[in-house]
Amino acid sequence: MQIIYEDAKKMTQKGKVASYIPALAEADSTAFSVSLMSRDDQIELGDCTKTFTLQSVVKVLSFMVAAHHHGIEEIMRYVDVEPTGDSFNSIVRLESNNNKPFNPMINAGAITIASLLPGQSMFDKVKSVTSFVEKILNKQVSVNNEVYMSEYHSADYNRAIAYILQANGFLKSDVEEALQVYLQLCSISVNSSDIAKIALYLATNGQNCEAACSKKVINIAKALMMTCGMYNFSGKFAAFVGLPAKSGVSGAIIAVVKEGEIEHLKGSIGIGLYGPAIDDVGNSVAGIDFLEKLSMQYDLFCL
Repeated sequence: MQIIYEDAKKMTQKGKVASYIPALAEADSTAFSVSLMSRDDQIELGDCTKTFTLQSVVKVLSFMVAAHHHGIEEIMRYVDVEPTGDSFNSIVRLESNNNKPFNPMINAGAITIASLLPGQSMFDKVKSVTSFVEKILNKQVSVNNEVYMSEYHSADYNRAIAYILQANGFLKSDVEEALQVYLQLCSISVNSSDIAKIALYLATNGQNCEAACSKKVINIAKALMMTCGMYNFSGKFAAFVGLPAKSGVSGAIIAVVKEGEIEHLKGSIGIGLYGPAIDDVGNSVAGIDFLEKLSMQYDLFCL
């Protein structure tokens, strides 16, 4: 395990921190931490207390909250569950075909989901997700306001997506509210241990946790992670790593092992990684390398 970690950490030299969001550009590109958690034990490599923001990892959680509240059938009136080979912020299919977003893991889908979250106000919608996360983690979480404001002031592309969604009838709130909810959720602060616990929640279908969500919704969330969770690298990740996973441009990745054995960890395992040096697609280069070698060495491939 230590050798896999050290080899993966060297890969940080091949990536760059996200620069299109100014606050994320300040991250240490050499940082890399991994937390693996079972019901009974935990393995931590690197500084797993270092905080970062969820970014697109939150798309899994906001989808689950909205789907649990409205039901899957209602959600699918607004967002599909089909993979796409387009980039996460692609606008082409929305504009050319008047389509609903292909899935909740791309920005168009996540902004639509943000508008569907329960609550009458922006604060209520954000709180519906932060409360869900707090119940999983058994601690309070907060929005990193510096990152949020940095994203908000560089959100022209997401704002354009939101206006097309509104014009096509897929937003259930106005553009600014949907956008601000989405960006605040992306800016929730966590660490590697936190996201490993979130991954374990998914791996165990929410067992023994106060965060209520139906098994059906959790299973659909994991299916979306497998098919759409790693941006337009999702197909290759499924083929060569074979685990449900979701990444964010902060360098965060969660990965789910339904049943496996990694050193002294057995059974359902949640994996949380942070490596802010990302590739051109938006995935942590060290994180991808670590998960590919881990899956191969411990035979974790779930298909």
